[in-house]
Amino acid sequence: MQHSTTPDPAHRLSSGDIADTLLWMVVVASGLANMAASFGGADTWVHLVCGAITVLCAGTLVVRNLRGRR
Repeated sequence: MQHSTTPDPAHRLSSGDIADTLLWMVVVASGLANMAASFGGADTWVHLVCGAITVLCAGTLVVRNLRGRR
C-alpha cells in the first residue's frame, strides 16, 4: 500500500483563493482601524484613508466575484 504525499488537486488552494482571503483580511482590518480611529478621536485624514482602503478592497472582491461567474 502506497501513501502519496501529494495533496488531492481538489483540496489545493489557488492563487485566487489566497488573494480573496488577503482582501477580506484587509477589509476587516481597515474597518477595525476606522472604528478605532472613531473612538480615539483621530483626524479626518485617518478616516478617509481607512475608508478608501475598505472601498477599494471591497470593490475588488465584488469585481472578482462577478468575473468568476462567467
